[in-house]
Amino acid sequence: MSLEVQIQSLVYSFVFGMTASLFFNLLYKYLFHKKTIIKFISTELFIIAGVIIYFSILWQINYGVISYYFMVMIILGFLTGNRKTRLIRTHCNTNDTWQY
Repeated sequence: MSLEVQIQSLVYSFVFGMTASLFFNLLYKYLFHKKTIIKFISTELFIIAGVIIYFSILWQINYGVISYYFMVMIILGFLTGNRKTRLIRTHCNTNDTWQY
């Protein structure tokens, strides 16, 4: 794998982590719902959709080759994005409408 492809894969993994964090915070009330069936279905759909999206785009970049440092970048992207998008979760859980 060339250096350019590795850098593209690292950047994509980081951005994917940030995007996953955004969707996690948007769907937080469904992922941690009181009813077990809703929690189970929404968690499964969230995970399956994320994996399919990640590997289909990674397939376009480097034919789906995955390394441990791609996972590290996803985690770093998720943690970075979570710090930025946590406000969405707290705001959506207190009010169901957006108020500025």
